[in-house]
Amino acid sequence: MNKLEDIILKNCPALAPLPTGAEAKLNRLNGVKAVLFDVYGTLFASGSGDVGTAAATDTAEALTQSLVVAGFEGELEQAGLIGKDMLKSEILEWHRAGHKAGADFPEVEITKVWKKMIDSLRHTQTLSTAETDFDQIRRLGLEYECRVNPVFPMPGCIETLRTLKERKLPLGIVSNAQYYTPLLFSAFFKQTVEEIGFDPECCVWSFKELKAKPSADLFPKAARYLEKNHGIQLSETVYVGNDMLNDIYTASQAGCKTILFAGDQRSLRLREDDERCKNLKPDAVITSLAQLPELV
Repeated sequence: MNKLEDIILKNCPALAPLPTGAEAKLNRLNGVKAVLFDVYGTLFASGSGDVGTAAATDTAEALTQSLVVAGFEGELEQAGLIGKDMLKSEILEWHRAGHKAGADFPEVEITKVWKKMIDSLRHTQTLSTAETDFDQIRRLGLEYECRVNPVFPMPGCIETLRTLKERKLPLGIVSNAQYYTPLLFSAFFKQTVEEIGFDPECCVWSFKELKAKPSADLFPKAARYLEKNHGIQLSETVYVGNDMLNDIYTASQAGCKTILFAGDQRSLRLREDDERCKNLKPDAVITSLAQLPELV
């Protein structure tokens, strides 16, 4: 286990899902040959219900604490106060640039955002001007994420994944994510994403594509490798997620069957006011990951 995984375990205590009151619709889905998953709010309970960069989660105190433990020096309380606004501003600027470059839903590469914020704090002499290495930036980003958006495996997560692996169903991920997202699996389960049973080429992480769900551009990459590596079409694939827009709508538009995970009040997003979701129904609804294997 490396230092980043240690940070996850130290800062992410047990987080039980909150009941949603949703009714499970355990419809058996015929012809499913592969399963794709969302991560935040589906495989992992999340304090905000999404990856922190996509959620309105920021506090000066969390940033100050993160700067301290990551080894930065200077006026750290002041850096926390002004840095959180710099961080938000830089993410918005990144999104504007992404839109201008043609991305429908741009995603940030958060280490570059953190580096720019640190450079700005040094320019204003709020932080000391010592050179920052890449590992220190990665530690800072993860320390902050764990404070504003702690996560913990959903009940039944690893057991469900192992059951699907034993049945030799190809597994993949299409998720809004950052560099630390794949580390959640090795931190909590002591196995890499691939060792757990996911095909790495069928794992599409938003930060690598610089596009986030509900972008229509993420599922085609998963489709390409499902076809190339397994001879499976998206129409023979089910996608499991907790958000009716980002997950169910986007996956259904790509041609997947869909299962809504309605197991945690923090992350369940029904999007009832969104026109794209008003007449949209998933193929099944589960309130526990343990219900998934019996449907496929």
